[in-house]
Amino acid sequence: MKKHGILNSHISKILADLGHTDRIVIADIGLPIPEHVEKIDLALRFGLPSYEEVVKVILEDMVIEKVILAKELADQNRPVSQFMLKQCNDIEVVEVSHEEFKQLTHDVKVIIRTGEATPYANCILQAGVNFGQ
Repeated sequence: MKKHGILNSHISKILADLGHTDRIVIADIGLPIPEHVEKIDLALRFGLPSYEEVVKVILEDMVIEKVILAKELADQNRPVSQFMLKQCNDIEVVEVSHEEFKQLTHDVKVIIRTGEATPYANCILQAGVNFGQ
């Protein structure tokens, strides 16, 4: 049994298998999930677990060089937008249209679905490299 870190075996394995520039998504309950992309569904009920809870746990365990957000997030969901900018203060943040965001999800390793029920609470996390840091 693990002593610390992510206990969810599916998420732990995905993170361990990521290579440089591989991408994963943390999603709200409404994001469409392409049929060919693996989904890890954590949603228990509306709001649980929250997007913010899941993002915090993933950020603790994953080397991230870039975060991709929908441009609409800043206007349509200010609390999540501010949370993401605070969490990613030393990580490159790229904004794309929500339509482009949905297209980018076709090329990710996994989509982790939260119970978040607020608009545009989604991010794509691009793996960086940990050279013994």
